[in-house]
Amino acid sequence: MQIYATFFRGSRKAILLRAALLIAVIALLDWRIVGPVPLRYLYLIPMLLVGSVLEPWQIGATAVLCTFLGEFFDDVPWRLQSGISRDLIYLIAFFGAGIFVREVNRNRRVVEQHLDEIERQSEARRDAEEQLRVLIETSPAAIFTADGDGTVLMANEAAYRMLGASPEELAGKPIHRYLPSLRNVSGPAISGQFFRTVMQARGQREDGEAFLADISFSTYRTTAGLRLAAMVLDTSEDLRTHEVSGLHQLLPGSRIAIGEVSHEIRNFCGAIAAGHQNLSRGGQLTGNRDFEALGNLIAGLERIANLNLRHSVSAGGEVDLAALLDELRIVMAPSLDEENIAAQWTVDPALPLVWADRSSLMQVFLNVITNSIRALSKREDRALSIAAPAEGSRVLVEFTDTGGGVAHPEHLFRPFQEGADSSGLGLYLSRAFLRSFGGEIRYQPAPGGACFTVRLNHVDSPAQDSQ
Repeated sequence: MQIYATFFRGSRKAILLRAALLIAVIALLDWRIVGPVPLRYLYLIPMLLVGSVLEPWQIGATAVLCTFLGEFFDDVPWRLQSGISRDLIYLIAFFGAGIFVREVNRNRRVVEQHLDEIERQSEARRDAEEQLRVLIETSPAAIFTADGDGTVLMANEAAYRMLGASPEELAGKPIHRYLPSLRNVSGPAISGQFFRTVMQARGQREDGEAFLADISFSTYRTTAGLRLAAMVLDTSEDLRTHEVSGLHQLLPGSRIAIGEVSHEIRNFCGAIAAGHQNLSRGGQLTGNRDFEALGNLIAGLERIANLNLRHSVSAGGEVDLAALLDELRIVMAPSLDEENIAAQWTVDPALPLVWADRSSLMQVFLNVITNSIRALSKREDRALSIAAPAEGSRVLVEFTDTGGGVAHPEHLFRPFQEGADSSGLGLYLSRAFLRSFGGEIRYQPAPGGACFTVRLNHVDSPAQDSQ
């Protein structure tokens, strides 16, 4: 078998050379051997050889040559009636043998290519599965798969750490035990429905500790039934950070607001105390309990108003203003679209770092844009431009709207303004926040509206501007 395989394999030139030698040898033997022994059947061997490398028309020409040689060296006399039929049978046999081998080889090559393609696909599939396995195992997000009843089928290392459970404890348990909200997306009642969404829900660890989670999940169907895949992120720390940041932001603003309230109380107390003293000099109300109670009330209010509620100056830090303005754009885009305000953002991505308190600066920007939206909501021409050019050691952020401008700009940054839509503290607190880290806010009229300019220092020149 090995000799046969070796004989029929090789380069095209080698196979044709073997076939030519065989044809010559068979013709020579047929010429030299005289007798009734027919040798023309031996031409089937070279026909099998050429059939593996030649085209059909070439196989046919070779079959004609072998038929001619077989008839030419045959000792049987050629007659028209018997010779034609005999030669036709040999020609068909030689040509059929060659074509048969050609088709067998072609099919073999197709099968080999198909097997190679299957092997390549299998290898690619193994590589993809390995990459997916590594991606899942190294993902910081907890990843689960569960069956239609919510039973955990697979989970990665991050899932075990998040839930505080070992692989043995987690496998086979219902996912609803740890993420109760997923109970509504699995089970026979919704077997015909498919989900692909994100939600925020409460989770529970193995020891009963609760946590906040962002869950991205989808359902899909396999031959084994409905499946649920979920990716879970523990956002408890984000919530804590947000709440602490909000508290830190609230305290300075509260101090500033209460400080201004105390200032107003002191002014009123001063006027009342002066009147009280004038009445007490006359002596007519001496011993009057109501008059003495009024004096005690004035003294108590003065003590409350004189409490030291000044806000501490913020140390500030380096802030990427371009990134902060990108975040501001994301936050305010829905509100601007809802009010049909055409907003134009002109922000140089190469803006230098500025010196500021990031959360306070974001609050200032939000307050300015909110005021512009409130003013533009009453106008037909609604346009807002936000630009951030650099100016020497300063970086300016300009908010220009077509809201009609401000009637009394001299009262803008005063608290408790008459006619204000809310408390009248927004711009007052904004200026206080900015001045705490050396910034400033200015107002100037603009054609058809107003322009508020926030001035910030470069990080290399954090000098405060009290102008």
